[in-house]
Parts: sequence; C-alpha cells; structure tokens
Amino acid sequence: MFDDDTLSRLRIVLAKSARALNSTATTAGLTPTEASVLGLIYSRGPLPSSALRELEGLNATMLSRMVSALTRRGLVIRRPDPNDQRAAVLEVTDGGRALAAELRQARTRTLAECLERLPARTATTIVRALPSLEALADELRADPE
Repeated sequence: MFDDDTLSRLRIVLAKSARALNSTATTAGLTPTEASVLGLIYSRGPLPSSALRELEGLNATMLSRMVSALTRRGLVIRRPDPNDQRAAVLEVTDGGRALAAELRQARTRTLAECLERLPARTATTIVRALPSLEALADELRADPE
C-alpha cells in the first residue's frame, strides 16, 4: 500500500519529533522514559505498577528502575496495592505533580513555537491530521511487535 521510502520517512519524522519533545525532560534531570512514566502517573492518577508497565511498554525490571529513580527524587511514592499486597500502586507527590505539569507546559510551548514558525497552511494540515495520527499511535501501541 505504501512504498518503503514513504514508510521510512514517516518513521523517521515521528522518531525525530518524539526525541525533540522528549529532550525537554533532560532539562529537569530526567531521562525521557522517566518523564514519560511520571507523566502517565500524573495524568492517569494513582496506577498499579502492572497497568503502568502495560501503558509504557516496559518490562518489570526497567519499570522498577524508573520508579526507583523517581522515588529517590521524591517525585513518586509507592503504596501497597489493596487488591494485591505483592504489588504497588504508584502515585505522584506534590513535587512530582509540579514537575510533570512543568514538563507538559514546556513540551506544549515547544510544539506551539514550532508550529508558529511553519507556514500557516503546513501547521493547519498537521493539526487536521491529528485524528489520523492518534489512530496511528493507538495502532502502534496495539501492535505486539
């Protein structure tokens, strides 16, 4: 349906865009994955570690490292899961909420500034493509590979 060159270009532009937006996390001293984990807990409320592992697509060991790093920084706390005492529910602290909100604003500001520098027609085309891009993101998440 699509040639390899087009698919390669799409993959590259998505990866470059994600890296550029993720780089805002490094100014806060977080890795992009730590920022993503913090953002998920922040936006979705307290989460069981199993749900976070599924949402973020991390194995248990990697997720444990991310959560430990966030916990050491006082951004996330672990509480016993009332449904499974062997598991934890992860929750952001006040400091975690403030940092997650700051990172979200920085990413939004970066994106807004970039869109404003583009020709209006290009920016409008990108915004109109949002439903299609959201469908693509959902499909990529659902893909087991």
